[in-house]
Amino acid sequence: MPRIVSLIASATEIICALGFEEHLVGRSHECDYPESVRRLPACTEPKFPVEGWSYEIDERVKAIVQEGLSVYRVHGERLRALRPEVIVTQSQCAVCAVSVNEVEEAVREWLDYPVRVVSLEPNALADVWESIRQVAQALGVPERGEELVAILRHRMAAVAETARARASKPTVAYIEWIEPLMAGGNWMPELIEMAGGVNLFGEAGRHAPWLNWEDVVAKDPEVIVIAPCGFDIARTRREMPLLTRRREWPRLRAVREGRVIVADGNQFFNRPGPRLVESLEILAEVLHPTVFRFGHEGSGWERWAE
Repeated sequence: MPRIVSLIASATEIICALGFEEHLVGRSHECDYPESVRRLPACTEPKFPVEGWSYEIDERVKAIVQEGLSVYRVHGERLRALRPEVIVTQSQCAVCAVSVNEVEEAVREWLDYPVRVVSLEPNALADVWESIRQVAQALGVPERGEELVAILRHRMAAVAETARARASKPTVAYIEWIEPLMAGGNWMPELIEMAGGVNLFGEAGRHAPWLNWEDVVAKDPEVIVIAPCGFDIARTRREMPLLTRRREWPRLRAVREGRVIVADGNQFFNRPGPRLVESLEILAEVLHPTVFRFGHEGSGWERWAE
């Protein structure tokens, strides 16, 4: 069976869900689920400090990307020592994980034998299913990929069917980055609609767009979900003053009615893998709390209270 290195957290989750965790020999610095994969050597690292406020991180990322560089680096020498036969990366986002170009460069420079590089590019929900199939095909078990996709889609369809029957469909502003403001794109508009909400910002299949605060105020959403990419709940809570100090914040409907949600954007929502099902369940709990009770409150999401 193949020796596998995964350089993106969502791919690691896919590989494990397909039953190949024991064949993983390396991971990215962000791969942390399931917990057991933390034992594996990390083959990547960020090129900038990831501490600080969201606007500081944004400035560092932009400075690197403007130079045409990836924001992460591959440890080519470590890859060579691990001798992988399959490397899984992505080409969807230069900020999310190591780019396929960097992986191929490391492979050419350090590895002296054929390696299969699998590059995933999930832009919408259908692409996530295709990513699962792609990984399964590369690992020689296409039937497992089809089975996993069928299970995940069935779970999602059950949530969507119940949500569709609700007469009330609250308007939702999903915040993927706080400063500067960014709305959710890609698969997030789809998940919001499936959970029984009306997505106000961002377009399915397109990258997360920048968002004007004035537009948020004008739309006055019934629910605000704040789940910055790469941030857990505790870190997002530390960032909340960047929003709550805005003059219009107390007047927003979601704030007045106690429907501001802080969610784990690192473990959920921003990882295009199997746990998008749990992400949908979180949204369903948030939007229709009297109907859905999956038990994610307190771990996957919390209500914001100052």
